[in-house]
Amino acid sequence: MLSAALRDMQWRTRRLVIAIVSTGLIFAMTLVLTGLANGFRVEAQRAVDSLGVDRFVVKFGAAGPFLGSTPFAQIDLARVAGEPGVAAAAPLATAALAIREGSATRNTTAFGAPEHGPGMPVVSQGEAPMTPDEVAVSSTLGRHIGDNLQVGAHTLRIVGIVPNSTALAKTPNIFLTTEGLQQLAYNGQPMVTSIGIVGIPQQVPEGYQALDRSAGVTDLLRPMKVAGSAITMVAVLLWIVAVLIVGSVVYLSALERMRDFAVFKAIGVPTRSVLAGLALQAVVVALLAAAVGVILTQVLAPLFPMTVAVPMSAYLTLPAIAVAIGLLASVAGLRRAVAVDPALAFGGP
Repeated sequence: MLSAALRDMQWRTRRLVIAIVSTGLIFAMTLVLTGLANGFRVEAQRAVDSLGVDRFVVKFGAAGPFLGSTPFAQIDLARVAGEPGVAAAAPLATAALAIREGSATRNTTAFGAPEHGPGMPVVSQGEAPMTPDEVAVSSTLGRHIGDNLQVGAHTLRIVGIVPNSTALAKTPNIFLTTEGLQQLAYNGQPMVTSIGIVGIPQQVPEGYQALDRSAGVTDLLRPMKVAGSAITMVAVLLWIVAVLIVGSVVYLSALERMRDFAVFKAIGVPTRSVLAGLALQAVVVALLAAAVGVILTQVLAPLFPMTVAVPMSAYLTLPAIAVAIGLLASVAGLRRAVAVDPALAFGGP
């Protein structure tokens, strides 16, 4: 029966190729969507790790050190720095700022940190900003050292480039001194959104709480929660479409082979062998589509304007999911084959 199923697939090669390519494209889009959702976390994790901070001390009740922060005066910086377990502490600030690009504007996430303290990422070109009118920018902005960056009424000079530093769905990051960001976001008031520390403090002053890096990543991801849910919903719909495509191919094959199934039953071929042949067709189509999907993912991912980071686990689980889809899609065809009357082998069409 398995050899008969393979011969039938050879006979219907054109139809199967169309189904494989179509399902493969759907698998590729599902992988890309998975990569987009994971890309939000990857870029947030990359941005937080680049700050070189182990813990963020924020006001008690604040949702995070960045977007969910509660700005506060940095008067307790020395107290935090003196706590047991703290190797270094620095005043940090974060704000969403718009920059001018010709006649257009572009959103950025701005971070403020001491030029030599924790919180300032390593630059790949140039140097870290040293004065309030200097800035290091993400390489994704496409700017060069020595260029001017217009932020509101302020003109900053680019002195450093930070490689591929983004957050919030490819929004570029820029880095200033703490004083520089305070001038832009807080009218020069000595306000910060967190105190970044190296080390693990045994305790923090009353009215504060210490958050780890994972809390910082979660804070950066908060605005992307709805987008992530929407991406997940679209991915589920694509899986359903994949089932329908493979199922339609197997069902049409079953309809065209009804007389063959009747003959098999009439000569005593076990029903499970007939079903195995149909299931084999569905599984083969799904597995080949998975291979096509992986190849197409490598082609499509770089074309997207956002970070696409497909986790290895998605590639590893795709074959298992493909087999499950193939078996699920073959149910309608299997039921049709089981119900065929052996007398059809000796009757008319």
